[in-house]
Amino acid sequence: MGDRFTQSSRPQELVRARSLQQALQRGAPPTFIPPSIPNPVAQPLFLSWCVETESDTKLEASSEKTLDVRRQYLEQLFERLPDAVIVFDASFRTQCVNREFQRIFGYSAEQALSQPIDSLILPPDRAAEADWMSQCLLRGEQLTLETQRRRHDGSLLDVSISTAPLIVDGMPAAFYAIYRDISARKSAEALSSALYRIAEKVSASQNLQQFFAAIHGIVDELMCARNFSIAIHDPESQMLTFPYFVDEQESAPTPAKLGRGLADYVLRTGESVLGNPELLQKLLKQREVELTGPRPVDWLGVPLKVNDHVFGALIVKSYSENVRFRERDKDVLTLIAQQLAAAIDHKHNEQALRRSEVRYRSLVQTAVYGIYRSSLEGRFLDVNPALIGMLGYNSPLEILALDPRKDVFFDPADYSRLVDEFRRNGRMDGFEVRWKRKDGSAINVRISGRAVASGDAPTDVLEAIAEDITERRLLEDQFRQAQKMEAVGRLAGGIAHDFNNLLMVISGYTEVLLGQLSPGEQLYAKAEAIQQASDRATTLTRQLLAFSRKQLLELKIIDVNAIVADMERLLRPLIGEDIELTTSLAPSVGCTRADAGQLEQVIMNLVVNAKDAMPNGGKICIRTAEVILDDSYRPENTFIKQGPYIMISVSDSGQGMDRETQARIFEPFFTTKEKGKGTGLGLSTVYGVIKQSGGYVFVQSELGRGTVFTIYFPRVDGPSEAHNTTQVSLTEGGGSETILLVEDEDSVRQLVRETLESRGYRVLEAENGNAGLALAASHADTIHLVITDVVMPGLSGHELAQQLKPARPGIKVLYLSGYAQDAFPSPLPADSQKAFLQKPFTLQSLARKVREVLGPQNN
Repeated sequence: MGDRFTQSSRPQELVRARSLQQALQRGAPPTFIPPSIPNPVAQPLFLSWCVETESDTKLEASSEKTLDVRRQYLEQLFERLPDAVIVFDASFRTQCVNREFQRIFGYSAEQALSQPIDSLILPPDRAAEADWMSQCLLRGEQLTLETQRRRHDGSLLDVSISTAPLIVDGMPAAFYAIYRDISARKSAEALSSALYRIAEKVSASQNLQQFFAAIHGIVDELMCARNFSIAIHDPESQMLTFPYFVDEQESAPTPAKLGRGLADYVLRTGESVLGNPELLQKLLKQREVELTGPRPVDWLGVPLKVNDHVFGALIVKSYSENVRFRERDKDVLTLIAQQLAAAIDHKHNEQALRRSEVRYRSLVQTAVYGIYRSSLEGRFLDVNPALIGMLGYNSPLEILALDPRKDVFFDPADYSRLVDEFRRNGRMDGFEVRWKRKDGSAINVRISGRAVASGDAPTDVLEAIAEDITERRLLEDQFRQAQKMEAVGRLAGGIAHDFNNLLMVISGYTEVLLGQLSPGEQLYAKAEAIQQASDRATTLTRQLLAFSRKQLLELKIIDVNAIVADMERLLRPLIGEDIELTTSLAPSVGCTRADAGQLEQVIMNLVVNAKDAMPNGGKICIRTAEVILDDSYRPENTFIKQGPYIMISVSDSGQGMDRETQARIFEPFFTTKEKGKGTGLGLSTVYGVIKQSGGYVFVQSELGRGTVFTIYFPRVDGPSEAHNTTQVSLTEGGGSETILLVEDEDSVRQLVRETLESRGYRVLEAENGNAGLALAASHADTIHLVITDVVMPGLSGHELAQQLKPARPGIKVLYLSGYAQDAFPSPLPADSQKAFLQKPFTLQSLARKVREVLGPQNN
């Protein structure tokens, strides 16, 4: 219980006075170890510094030698401490320093002795700190702090200082300071901070240039990096670029292929290079590198790599002998490069992702198809401009506020079926529905998409593409209608062709009978009835041919206004007094190329139809105008060729038609009239004549609001040609010329042969074109005329005529056919229409036409 720690009872002043006296005698700096004391290492003694006992006290008091040994140990401990230690007096002048102090600060003991401590190691900017420390020490306080002190060579050193007064008899007699070199720790902390800041800059910097500039500033805090650059190699272009380059003496190199530069060497080898003058000279001698521009004193470059893939280099240079790089700088720059490489790779990925997002957003925003995301509950989450325009709205907010089930889908059941399909299969391909635009109009939409999990939504969402197929469906309907009309037309034309041959025989032999019977005979009236029925059948077949566009038109440039004005006088008596007929003709409307007689028939048919639609009277208006049809005019009818047209419209105030009736109105034999009041061929004839003339016809009608038929004929330049009236034929008398008759229908051929022979002609008869050629070749005498059917198996009538003319250049040709235009060449021969006889024809017209083609008979 009474044990305590104590120091030697021998007065310390006496020991120190003796030591100082001996030092002065030797001319050496004072130390704690007297020179006369033997080497304690050579003669080890037990150092007693422990709990006092009465016997120990007596022993220590009596043994001065033991005290000296103890002081030797303390002196060696002072010298060998791993930290720098300095002792200075009350005037702050150095009394003694240990070896570590001499090593880290670069002073010898002689240089440091008796010097003011401030003049030895205090940086000029730390004067205030030194004054504060002096005051604290004079007050007897103990201090610990981290600061910087100056080496003998002027460089600064990071140190941790522990200082306190040395108390003698209760008063500060001197002071000590212990300096621990913390520069390595400070460097590690600075490096760690730098790496952390680099990671922060990755997310804070908006672009690579800002990021590289921030990295430059961070590296410059760790080493002298006034000359700093970053090299990047692009694997796609194989070009080495310097996206960041700051240099005191050199400008940034232009992008180039990998060469023999120092940065290229780092990229090739993947190794760090601390290029001092000796190493640079060695690399030059080995031709590993080629230097261009100013040569640096030191060149330090480390590779930028990710997953062992080197894609660039981080470079610092020094042009001054006062700034040299060490291995430690290379290690620091290597750590920076590792962090920077990961950051650059991250930045590149970010930029690539951003560019990809921009591209895909641009793709979505500029797409012509509507693209949207919606919840399964029925709310739009995102829409592109095409969808906004498709629905007729002006902003995305208007769309996002809609309820698709109620505001977009015409039939809410369609929405339910669409969602069910998404839930069942996870996707949808080509689902067609009808959507409702803002103005209430309907559009046909085809939807394709999929259900996807959304990271920002609690449930799945629908991602879909909506294609407006309204116009396509309209075109498809129009195409199907055109196909149907074409098919019906072909059928009608074929029937009319065969039927014309039958009518030819019926009407021909009826005509023979009527010629042989007297009007008073009993059979004459029956033959006349057959003739009338044949005439009505002929009219029907001609209407079928008009619908099928197989009739031969006499196309001329005609003045449309003149035709309408002429027709007005004929139509007024036809429609009756209870119907008001008005015309509105645009002045100088121009001309078109058409058959005047057929155009008259078109107007007649439309006016008669309008009259029948107004049993209680009404109004009919015929208008003409010149219009320019382009993309903005009737955009649903994109098949119309753009250009100038002459418009003819016939409107009435009649009963009107529903959509189903309008869809079938041009079909042959379709009629809404009572039985016996219409053949159903009037509008079919209108359709065929207009189409054959290169025009278009449209109908607009609503029940109870009347009907408007609008016709467009292509406008042509040039003066109109005179509309021929029926010409007086030559006599139907016969002749004595030789005629080659080629007809594949036996009964027709027999009828024509008998008729011609009865009028004195010599007839050579052939059943087809090849037989006709053979017959003509075997006939040595002159053949004055060839009468041939146009459409026959094998050679057509036209081909037969072309092959006969080289051997018989003066031969004349008369064509017979139920429909002939498709068989004639384009353009038609100048005299082809004059030398054509359409079946069924009368025997008198045959005789007149033959004589007309042959010319007047020479007496």
